[in-house]
Amino acid sequence: MKKLVIIALVLIMAVTSVFAAGAKEKADNSLEYITKKGTFVLGLDDSFPPMGYRNENNEIVGFDVDVAREVCKRLGVELVLQPIDWNAKEQELNSKQIDCIWNGFTVTEERRKNLTFSESYVANAQVVVVLDNSSYKTLADLAGKTVGLQAGSSAADAVEDSPEFKKSVKGIVEFKDNLTALMDLEIGGCDAVVMDLLVANYAIGQSSVKMRILSESLSPEEYAVGFRLGELKLADAVNTQMKAMVADGSMARIATEWFGADITTIGK
Repeated sequence: MKKLVIIALVLIMAVTSVFAAGAKEKADNSLEYITKKGTFVLGLDDSFPPMGYRNENNEIVGFDVDVAREVCKRLGVELVLQPIDWNAKEQELNSKQIDCIWNGFTVTEERRKNLTFSESYVANAQVVVVLDNSSYKTLADLAGKTVGLQAGSSAADAVEDSPEFKKSVKGIVEFKDNLTALMDLEIGGCDAVVMDLLVANYAIGQSSVKMRILSESLSPEEYAVGFRLGELKLADAVNTQMKAMVADGSMARIATEWFGADITTIGK
């Protein structure tokens, strides 16, 4: 009987140790990890104006860059900008090559399964851009036509979530980035480009080629910062600083500099 009791106690202790080890492995030290190393590595597509892109001096600038820089200043860490292949963004994050994905990153239910998100800070939509002199007025007008978009983007997700639209077009052409897709549109390679509304508005304003956005959009969406799954403490810290920026007017100032108005939604 004594032997059985001892065996039972050993088993209980072993199981307890396993659970304790598991709990330890799942401990959220994400904020401590960032503050200890002193850097916050932001993964971005460096050709995604006005959220994050290279200017004429080859410097990475943008709305998201300015917001992140202010957040890092308040957290007491150095911001490091790391351009990545957008199609491999989650692999870059999970391998700790970067600490977050912050570059007009759209929240989707599928992404929520694999990532922890900050609160959303900007409302957006997936829209269709065409040449101004084209005859296209509605999504239905693009039946039998070729549509371009950025590989691995929320535009690709929006098209997948619109099966009737996808079925109606002749084909979907994927490009490395939105700027390349728009260049293809300009030379007549594709008939339309699906992309983020904020990026589309900025691109149209900067382009010498006249383009316009169809009144019909594919889907409304929101931007947020993406972290590794379970990194709630780091996400909460970023949320706290962004809300503090809203409270003291810093967020409105940065948004107005880039968009002409405060289009942010966090803390409102």
